[in-house]
Amino acid sequence: MSRWKPHVAINVRNLEQSVKFYQNLFGVEPVRVRRGYAKFDVELPPLNFALNEHPYGEVGALNHLGLQVSSTEEVLAAKRRLQEAGLATFDDMNTTCCYALQDKIWVTDPNGIRWEVFVVLDQEDDRVPDKQKILVEQPAVACCTACEKHSPLANE
Repeated sequence: MSRWKPHVAINVRNLEQSVKFYQNLFGVEPVRVRRGYAKFDVELPPLNFALNEHPYGEVGALNHLGLQVSSTEEVLAAKRRLQEAGLATFDDMNTTCCYALQDKIWVTDPNGIRWEVFVVLDQEDDRVPDKQKILVEQPAVACCTACEKHSPLANE
């Protein structure tokens, strides 16, 4: 059965303060905390919520939105549906993003809000201490190359 989960990524000025706030809001600990990045995997309501420490000025706190799906086939089906509607998509397959290996596509809404449709193929799991880390430590902004290329922050 297909499992879709909304994804929200926001920019924050202070990661430590923001992690504490969202721990209290969601009532759960983050599943991953790295330099400049934190991720919450909330079960109720289902939500993949990421914090990216980045000064955001006039572009605002919203980094991007997304839909996490269960398979690469669902990513490709979303791509076909969007392209058939005349929308431009950007492929970002087999990419390392947010400390996870992912297949994804990107599309931008009429207001400039970036959306990704993605599947996580493999990832670090901070809840399992002995699992070998599959990805190396990344720079302060842990988002993927496509996030950075398509970000309004790239123009600052």
